[in-house]
Amino acid sequence: MAHEQTLPPWRRPSVVPEGYDWPSLMQRDGDELEAHYRHILETLATRPGMPGLIFRKSQNKVQDPAKLRRLIADLIDRERWTTLDADVKGDAYEGLLEKNAQDIKGGAGQYFTPRPLIRAIVEVIQPKPGETICDPACGTGGFLLAAHEYVANPSRNPYLDRDEREHLKLRALHGIEIVPGVARLCAMNLLLHGIGPSQDEAPPPIVEDDSLRADPGDRYDVVLTNPPFGRKSSVLVINEAGEEERHGLTVVRDDFWASTSNKQLNFVQHVKTLLKIHGRAAVVVPDNVLFEGGAGETVRRKLLQECEVHTLLRLPTGIFYAQGVKANVLFFDRKPASATPWTRTLWIYDLRTNKNFTLKTNRLDRSDLDEFVACYRPANRHERTATWSPENPIGRWRSFGYDELMQRDKVNLDIFWLRDESQDDGAGLDDPDVIAAEMVEDLRAVLEELEAIAADLAPDEELAPA
Repeated sequence: MAHEQTLPPWRRPSVVPEGYDWPSLMQRDGDELEAHYRHILETLATRPGMPGLIFRKSQNKVQDPAKLRRLIADLIDRERWTTLDADVKGDAYEGLLEKNAQDIKGGAGQYFTPRPLIRAIVEVIQPKPGETICDPACGTGGFLLAAHEYVANPSRNPYLDRDEREHLKLRALHGIEIVPGVARLCAMNLLLHGIGPSQDEAPPPIVEDDSLRADPGDRYDVVLTNPPFGRKSSVLVINEAGEEERHGLTVVRDDFWASTSNKQLNFVQHVKTLLKIHGRAAVVVPDNVLFEGGAGETVRRKLLQECEVHTLLRLPTGIFYAQGVKANVLFFDRKPASATPWTRTLWIYDLRTNKNFTLKTNRLDRSDLDEFVACYRPANRHERTATWSPENPIGRWRSFGYDELMQRDKVNLDIFWLRDESQDDGAGLDDPDVIAAEMVEDLRAVLEELEAIAADLAPDEELAPA
């Protein structure tokens, strides 16, 4: 694609240095081709910007020169890639990412949020032209792509001017990803969708870093994220016996309300830091963020007081590639300092009770979220109407006032009211493998809590008597 854009009618400077470009591959054959290709990968990995990020640690997996020549000359070179619509290339790549995510053992499942859920979240958040959008745990870039598509859609914003389009392409989107391989997947995903700088001197929209390491100082209009599953932050160390051990890592930051090793709670606090005043956020969180005591209670109290926490979407099981995950989407806006709490009413939509989804036979579809989007009323949240009432006990949408929430034990936000039909007669139960995965997740959570308690009770080795 870089080579094609140096030809008419584009005649653009190549982002790939001369001698390491596509023509240099086409001019070679046999062992010379294989050696030059390896040299190209090594060189591009050192480039700044998007090329360096994409080609970092790349390796030649096609070491047979004849097969490599056929791949380059007969399959790739015969297609005109630049004239293909970006959606065609991007959708094909998205399909490969999803296929990879389905491989639970080796795939990118924990970094892949169901696209129907992402689209619904973006539709209710409604990012606008000129706004900045951040995902501090961007994975393969699903939220960033959906936000870009939403703003660029001509039916929503038919009159984007040149500056707004340039802003959307180069400066609107910001992603941080801690896993190097996944950061490369995200960068390639954005590139194939036409997002990011065309010159390698410009900074890419993706940064490979640990989001929780420190306050980056940047603030955004919108933050959309699904932090990775797993509750504890940890660091890998080598003990005296030469064996690997993972030690709990408590994140201590001046901008956090509570210091904890629970990285989900840390991400909630980090998202609040990233938001501009009146900025909007949607964060996917596991159930423990809603009910955990200690630091969890502190974070919930502060969040309800200092932000407007207006919506909670209870997600069904069976929609993530990591089975047994019980998750929610928490929506809140950051507000300026105030003597009174900003949260007045929390609206909850229960998409979990009496809902059964699987990745094989009953996948989550965007239409399954239509009622939630309608109830959310993104155009005017103050005109919401409950679907639940004593006369209609099966309604999935109802509200809870601030005082009511504060009176709950530990400010527990894990609220449900629908009668679970599967508890009555055993009908509608999840598949045994899903139930087993949920049990493992619950047991793992209990074990982590016991380990944390044991660590707190253990005497400090430096203070222990000889």
